[in-house]
Amino acid sequence: MSSNNWYKIDNVAKVFLATVGKRDTRSFRLSCTLKENIDPDLLQQAVLSAIQDRPQVQVRIRRGIFWHYMEDTDILPKVTEENDRICPLLYVPAKAMLHYQVTYFGNRINLEIFHALTDGTGAMEFLNIIVLDYLKLKYSGQFTDVTIHSGASAGDLSQDSYRQFFGSKNLSRGPAQSKAYHPGGLKLPYNQLQFFEIHMPVSQILPRAKQIKVSLTSYLGALWMLAIRDEMPPRRRNLPVTISLPVNLRNYYPSQTARNFFNSVNVTHVFDKDISIEELATEFDVNLKSQLTEENIKKQMDNFETMEYVAPVRVVPLFIKQLVVRHFTKKSNKKVTMVFSNMGIQKPPVSVGEQIENYSGFCSTNSLFSTMFSYKDNLTLGVSSAFVNTNVVKNFVKGLSQSGVDIKVYATEVIK
Repeated sequence: MSSNNWYKIDNVAKVFLATVGKRDTRSFRLSCTLKENIDPDLLQQAVLSAIQDRPQVQVRIRRGIFWHYMEDTDILPKVTEENDRICPLLYVPAKAMLHYQVTYFGNRINLEIFHALTDGTGAMEFLNIIVLDYLKLKYSGQFTDVTIHSGASAGDLSQDSYRQFFGSKNLSRGPAQSKAYHPGGLKLPYNQLQFFEIHMPVSQILPRAKQIKVSLTSYLGALWMLAIRDEMPPRRRNLPVTISLPVNLRNYYPSQTARNFFNSVNVTHVFDKDISIEELATEFDVNLKSQLTEENIKKQMDNFETMEYVAPVRVVPLFIKQLVVRHFTKKSNKKVTMVFSNMGIQKPPVSVGEQIENYSGFCSTNSLFSTMFSYKDNLTLGVSSAFVNTNVVKNFVKGLSQSGVDIKVYATEVIK
């Protein structure tokens, strides 16, 4: 590929670029576990094939005077066996590098990608294209009529959908949000994160949510709130516990972009009195659904997107803009206790699914972050924690286990 093409950075990507760090690298991992061990040579060929369908990842991020931009790059990906930290640093200013990588371990394929390139939905489609191309190579003659990609044009895949659908130039302040409770305590040394993978049967946890007529997201979100509450000192129970939930905007607008197109909504509760899981999950569900309306989402995103068009902002040099973005991102992060991202039910084509064991994933963080994947009867949570103290995760697992759910937990080793 030549470097003749260049692309503007969307506004969400600008936040990731301004706030990337050694601990919170602003990268995330998506994994697909197959039923047989991975052949690295075939996987290498599959990745080179997949980037023909998703050339949007074959870019290098450069610094301009006023904003970053992306340009095509000739650097090709090299598949390696997993030997580095999860969610590594995939963007270093002025360094010529790809901002994603594909690794394998045993029967698992990992795609790790810098969040400025795409969101979870775009990355999941890219991962599934890689998996399909791998299976086509491994089982010659099979899967010939199977496709994963959406069939969108190159223009649609590269579209900045924030710019396309938002920016009414009617700035208004949303409701003020209070500073949220943070688990606190010592953080892991050497900019480490600890990762937990929690497995449970969908058939055991989903009926509990249905029984009280709430979504699985709301039920598990409420469980996370209770797990955090149990670690709160009594004198801090007046602070709200706030869960931030990313929302795929493609569910609300006709976009096929492979770039970022998501928003986040916050659900908050103050533990000023005793409350049951049933009551809290119901409250969580009502609050979440009240925010997930097109009107509310558009108003919030219009305010966010319109700021770029304010004349004084446009002419400010990049290094000053990044200082401002870091300041406001830090303030915004103080209003969130943890992030809980539901990646939804994974539904690859049936013939492909017969070769797949499970999906999972993690995201970098400076605090607590949980992903959720559902595949067949497997519910998998990927939890990232910056803290030495692991009691919130233990409380969450304990709450599920005591309700009769069969739980399996795996954790990475860390230096303390």
